[in-house]
Amino acid sequence: MVAQNPLFSGRFTFKKFQATVINDIWPEVLFFTAVATAVAVVTKLDVKNLGINSALLTVLGTVLGLVISFRTSSAYERYQDGRKMWTNINTASRNLGQIIWIHVALNREDKGLQRKQTTLESIIEKKSLINLLQAFPVAVKHFLRGEQGVYYEDLYPLISFLPKYANGINDPTDCLPLWHSHEHEQQPIRSHVDNLNNDDEKGRRHERGEPTLVEGKPDSRSSSRVGKKRKDNFDPEAALPDVESEVPLKPARNPPETSIFDFIPLLRFFRWVVRVILKRATPGESRHRKARHVNVESNVPLEITLFLNNYTAFLMRSGLVQPAIATALQGNLAILQDTLSNLERICNTPLPFAYQAHLRMSLWLYLLFLPFQVVTPMGWITIPGTAFASFLLLGFLEIGQEIENPFNYDLNDLDLDYFCLDIQRQLHEITTHTNPDPSEFIFSALNQPFAPADKRSAADIVAAGENYQTPEADANPGMNSIRRTLVRSWKNVDILTRKAY
Repeated sequence: MVAQNPLFSGRFTFKKFQATVINDIWPEVLFFTAVATAVAVVTKLDVKNLGINSALLTVLGTVLGLVISFRTSSAYERYQDGRKMWTNINTASRNLGQIIWIHVALNREDKGLQRKQTTLESIIEKKSLINLLQAFPVAVKHFLRGEQGVYYEDLYPLISFLPKYANGINDPTDCLPLWHSHEHEQQPIRSHVDNLNNDDEKGRRHERGEPTLVEGKPDSRSSSRVGKKRKDNFDPEAALPDVESEVPLKPARNPPETSIFDFIPLLRFFRWVVRVILKRATPGESRHRKARHVNVESNVPLEITLFLNNYTAFLMRSGLVQPAIATALQGNLAILQDTLSNLERICNTPLPFAYQAHLRMSLWLYLLFLPFQVVTPMGWITIPGTAFASFLLLGFLEIGQEIENPFNYDLNDLDLDYFCLDIQRQLHEITTHTNPDPSEFIFSALNQPFAPADKRSAADIVAAGENYQTPEADANPGMNSIRRTLVRSWKNVDILTRKAY
């Protein structure tokens, strides 16, 4: 399957060229084409013959092509591994959701470590844990993109009910790692329940003109999202809980702004030179900079798996799941943790700089001497030939660098937002299952279990009595007739499903 072409889908903008590598390699292609033009002009106008022996052209070109092919293949392997890891998250999330929703008992009595609990309370408990499971891939998405913390529009509403303080007391010094953020450490984090119970706080928010959560009001939204609309009217965060946050929530998707430096990479060098000059021109600046404060942020996906493991331990201690089910819960949680480690490995293990630098310099030298080696046999064709060769080789080299880390916002990266929304849809679909008794739907007038040999409904077959007979009224009713019907069904299916060629 080939990825969708972003150049010709939707409204055309120059930003779509970022899906290709043209905007990254065109300065280099232009430079080597200019060199080829100068060599061809000087040689063909008989100013001086700049042609050199091309004995090394074939050998070096073959070796360089193999190295570039290996570079691109290794980068694509990382791309594929990233996709496989997200498939593992999808599968494990579905399995955990089904086990929690179907196998965890609803009836709770005061027995041993169990506490008496109503069916409604049990359903709320299980749905809340599945919502927490839904938060795991979202947290992984932000983690891979280097977006620290939990205060995002698509993450905070799913985990806002988790404990915030070690001792259960609203004390900023006891803030748990999940909620620790140096960006907001001077501002205490208050829970939504505390805000609703504090009339003075609500009054102060009203005086400041800040929105408050109104119970039962469908338009009540997180304070950081009020009044926000996307241009395409696509707002998946509207399906999330409406909770209040004392910390302004960041957007669920925050790609870097496109600038002229993305289309003209050469300007990045001049920007760097200007910055160096301005720094040197700043008077009174000490050469010895103060040590920067290192921001310590929690590993949010790991924190979520800790709560999920804690729930599994609670189920096992309370005897609410069978040992086999507990083993399945632990196995799928281990898959989530193992997948997180593999994704972190892919994200934080770039190709060594020495390899990248040596490969790029080798390619530059090859393309620089290419016109001198082909100008004698090719003449003016040297110019388009060099342009094509530089476009081809530099393009493959840049593609390897483009897909090496497939978790960012580039158009060629994996669509992590789509994966998270897909898991969200599947988990909500699981929770619509009503866990019915099989007898409620099996013995239905719409069920024909023995078709195609016997197209009577299950209700009609049961009504006919215990001694089953085929529609042809065999002489030996009972199990013999049932077996005979199943054999006939197999014969009919085998005949009807084979296409005659």
